Amino acid sequence: ALGWRESGVVLLAVPVTLALTLVIFYLYGYTLNRVTLFALIFSIGILVDDAIVVVENVVRHFRLPQNRGRPWREVAVEAVDEVGNPTILATFTVIAAILPMAFVSGLMGPYMRPIPVGASAAMLFSLVIAFVVSPWAALRLLGGHAGKTGGAEHPGEAEGWTTRLYRRAMTPLIANSRYRWMFLVGITVLLLLACLLVPLKAVRVKMLPFDNKSEFQVILDMPEGTPLETTLAAARDIAAYLRTHPEVENYQIYAGTAGPHNFNGLVRHYFLRSAPHEGDIQVNLRPASERTLQSHEIAKQMRGPIQAIAARWGARVKIAEVPPGPPVLSTLVAEIYGPDYTRQIELARQIRELFEQTPGVVDVDWYVEAPQPTLDFVFDPDKAAQQKISAADVARTMAIALGGADVGLMHQPSEREDVPIRVQLARASRSSGEALRGLYLDSPHGALVPIGELVRLHETTRAPNLYRKNLRPVVYVTGDVAGEEESPVYAIRALSEKIRALNIPEGYDLEQLIFTTQPPQETNRLALKWDGEWHITVEVFRDLGLAFAAVLVLIYVLVVGWFQSFQIPLVIMAPIPLTLVGILPAHWAMGAFFTATSMIGFIAGAGIIVRNSIILVDFIQLRRAQGMSLEEAVVDAGAVRFRPMLLTAAAVVVGAGVILFDPIFQGLAISLMAGEVASTLLSRMAVPVLYYLSERQ
Repeated sequence: ALGWRESGVVLLAVPVTLALTLVIFYLYGYTLNRVTLFALIFSIGILVDDAIVVVENVVRHFRLPQNRGRPWREVAVEAVDEVGNPTILATFTVIAAILPMAFVSGLMGPYMRPIPVGASAAMLFSLVIAFVVSPWAALRLLGGHAGKTGGAEHPGEAEGWTTRLYRRAMTPLIANSRYRWMFLVGITVLLLLACLLVPLKAVRVKMLPFDNKSEFQVILDMPEGTPLETTLAAARDIAAYLRTHPEVENYQIYAGTAGPHNFNGLVRHYFLRSAPHEGDIQVNLRPASERTLQSHEIAKQMRGPIQAIAARWGARVKIAEVPPGPPVLSTLVAEIYGPDYTRQIELARQIRELFEQTPGVVDVDWYVEAPQPTLDFVFDPDKAAQQKISAADVARTMAIALGGADVGLMHQPSEREDVPIRVQLARASRSSGEALRGLYLDSPHGALVPIGELVRLHETTRAPNLYRKNLRPVVYVTGDVAGEEESPVYAIRALSEKIRALNIPEGYDLEQLIFTTQPPQETNRLALKWDGEWHITVEVFRDLGLAFAAVLVLIYVLVVGWFQSFQIPLVIMAPIPLTLVGILPAHWAMGAFFTATSMIGFIAGAGIIVRNSIILVDFIQLRRAQGMSLEEAVVDAGAVRFRPMLLTAAAVVVGAGVILFDPIFQGLAISLMAGEVASTLLSRMAVPVLYYLSERQ
């Protein structure tokens, strides 16, 4: 837009700034990974802003007729000085907008921290480069060139088409009060309509979007006590269906043992699954380049048929996708606390039924084992004393009979290692209480004594496992979300209304802890805390909201300090919400979730929009100091600064475009790109209008 030589001056700032930012990453101990690389990409769009502002102003001054014949060094210094102070302030406002995100707590804090750290460092370095390297490079590359091309004979000839277009649009707005109010009311209506997309569910809120992986797991849970052979048969039945799907490349079945460690296995404790009734099918899909559907869509297609097969075996099945984060036990987790564990289980059963009845909630399960019959062999010490047999002898015999014992090693020439010799009863001889009662022990008298004469057989039911969290007894009900509303936000809202309608015999309303990350303070009453992905969502958006509030305060203080006014900063910050006019409709058009990365883009965009507004207002005051009237200064300053603002917006759009189609950071790209487009088109007109209304007498 400025010319090839001019673009070369701006381009010089990119590798220099990124190299210095990599030094910061090295000092912080960050590795080059997906997050840090995207932090660098995110920085590219904003780090060239300072260089663009400085170089554009230098080029503009080189082309002004009144600067003909003057030393180019003086012209360059004058041009840099003209934008120097507002550029410094604007850079610090962008840093003030981004840096508070480094203090997000919880699990997502370390995950996102390289973005604000890298971007803040890049902005500081870009400021230094814009004032040191860019003017020097402009003199070297542009001085002689500008001297040859010269300026224009008349001031109007030095203006580009963007400047003339801006003057043509702004002059009626400033001159006619009716047009001004129509414009302000119009952008307010646009903002309200954009915000309505969220409650209307046209734009859905989610912590992080689904990633496109090449694998997922089928977690199979048969009823407790199911033999290993039955579990394996059910897994093979499901695998037979998987084999028919064209997107499946291969799979592995694990029955009675855990599969290889992966992200889900570590977070959801799948590596502990070793019971005979537990199965795991690791499904590998074709590479993403060889299929049209994303892994999430494939998992959704398979869930129904797989659950139908599992239902025939009386099993529960879950489709576990490899999550991009956050690491949680399950997407939906309801934690039930209370004074009595049996009562907690009863309430959890009701809540599990509500999970199953709620549309969009799938893979429902709970951490309560099914009743399992148990045989207790009660040792009779009196009878055993008569035979001089101890309880240890009986216990040792039972252990060998049921679990087996290694009694020696077999040395075979054909084997590289010794083969253990294991003694164990046949399955038929250890599958019933009566068969075990018929086992014989050798007494010191030399007589064989049946175990049945030394013990009494007592049939009972095994008590369920007791789970604790932070030393409090808890019952977990878990689920996932699938369908139209694939975010826990909407599922929890629907479930909380149903749970609120439950009749609690204790005579009080069930407490639901939704917007807190802390468990109930006391357990003398039944309470439910929503955990899982919702816990991380509340934590991250709460911290980002607080960071955004801190951003607004910091920016306001900085701008008040510079302009020595409490009113002008409000004019400068007023267009911040206008980025939503572009952000929310863009998310709707792309079919994307509004995620944590979208929020980061919105906050960063707030810094960028304030940055441009500061430079614009400073130019208005400069023009007024040069003798222009308020009406002329407002239009002229906006016209002069419109081209560099277009260029900085274009730089942000191009820089963010690289990550637009990444599943995780797509929200960041959409917020930056759409927010910049909306702010450039709307706020660059809104700020002069608001400034005019606030300053006119």
